Amino acid sequence: MTWLDGALVLAYLAAMVGVSVYKRPSESDESGFLLSGRSLSLPAFVATLVSTWYGGILGVGEFGYTYGVSQWVVFALPYYVFALLFAWFLAPKIRAGNHVTIPDAVGATFGTSAGKAAAVGIAVLVNPAPYLLMGSLVVLFFLPDLSLPLVSVALSLLTAGYVMLGGFRAVVNTDRIQIVLMYLGFLLLVVFAWMRFGSPLEMWEALPATHRDPTGGHSTGYILVWFFIALWTFVDPGFHQRCAAAKTPEIARKGILVSVGFWAVFDLLTLSAALYGAVLLPGLTEPGTMYLAMGAELLPSGLMGLFLIGILATIMSTLDSYLFLAGQTVGRDLFPIGTRKGIAISAVGSLVLIALVPDIIGLWYTIGTVVIPGLLIPVLGVYMPVFRVKGMTGLMIAASGTSLVWMLFFQASTGIEPFYPGMGVALAMWGWGRFTAR
Repeated sequence: MTWLDGALVLAYLAAMVGVSVYKRPSESDESGFLLSGRSLSLPAFVATLVSTWYGGILGVGEFGYTYGVSQWVVFALPYYVFALLFAWFLAPKIRAGNHVTIPDAVGATFGTSAGKAAAVGIAVLVNPAPYLLMGSLVVLFFLPDLSLPLVSVALSLLTAGYVMLGGFRAVVNTDRIQIVLMYLGFLLLVVFAWMRFGSPLEMWEALPATHRDPTGGHSTGYILVWFFIALWTFVDPGFHQRCAAAKTPEIARKGILVSVGFWAVFDLLTLSAALYGAVLLPGLTEPGTMYLAMGAELLPSGLMGLFLIGILATIMSTLDSYLFLAGQTVGRDLFPIGTRKGIAISAVGSLVLIALVPDIIGLWYTIGTVVIPGLLIPVLGVYMPVFRVKGMTGLMIAASGTSLVWMLFFQASTGIEPFYPGMGVALAMWGWGRFTAR
């Protein structure tokens, strides 16, 4: 980086803190701190939801660089489908309810123990470790003399600091800035790749055949499990929090529909950049840094700083949201210690998890396949009576426990993805509950 690039990055980080310092007196109560007074307008709703959903940008880039257009099949298409279903069937009901969090809603519907079990699953689901790791890797790419532990600690302190100051309002205000930066950064990268190599059609012709294959050479079972992992949408606390914070149920529904359109545009940019990367920079030893390597190769001073800010904005928008949600779950839903203390505990926990599992896609896969089977039916049951059965606490423990045990002891020998037995147990217990309730 040049001094100009570094100055732009420092200005961005200062702006993130600055917009979080301002407080409104009306946001001193729980509704204000956790849901910004349930006053999100449509533009604010779209800005915070779109930017938050894309924190895994380095992992997405690595997948696209390695496997081509299957990036869209795995990380885009299934999420559009489930987001649209969420918009039509859940979003207005969530806004019409009085629950602040998913554990609140599950506990009110199925009992206190079910609410606590849901809180454990949510705390794991929103652990910000993957995004803290990605943000740290971005810094280390340009400042390799620093160490991962040092950068991770510094980034977690910065993020935890401004989230503690402003609560959910701070997350929304920073997201208003970050959504612009993330689109601008990737637009710059694609335009300069086009200028260097040629049109997208020329790039497409130069790609290996596997990169043009929608499966990317993967088995149908592998592709299918990622579709099931996209059910994450239904249990994601970020979706629920933003719907609960919307001004009206109609804004909650319309906001998700508009967001899908924004996601489609951003996916086009990130996929195009990844495919250009495959032809411009073949043989990268660390494909997870592909977008950064492209920026360093293609962009002049100043524009490189803007692109780096775009990458950081994509990651930080999810890091701060997930850190806030994790702190809320730990400090409010699990233990009565307060959200701010929960944020501090969650920040420390994410640092520990990075030390244990320093792999972005591995963290996503493990969390999704273990937690989602236990949470899906209880969360749907809050809003859809057909999914309500007795013994929901046992269902959550049995389903997620089955996935975890299968992953540890049986996946290697059977080749069966852990999501399937865990979800099978959940569906079996739900079916039995419906049968015995007749």
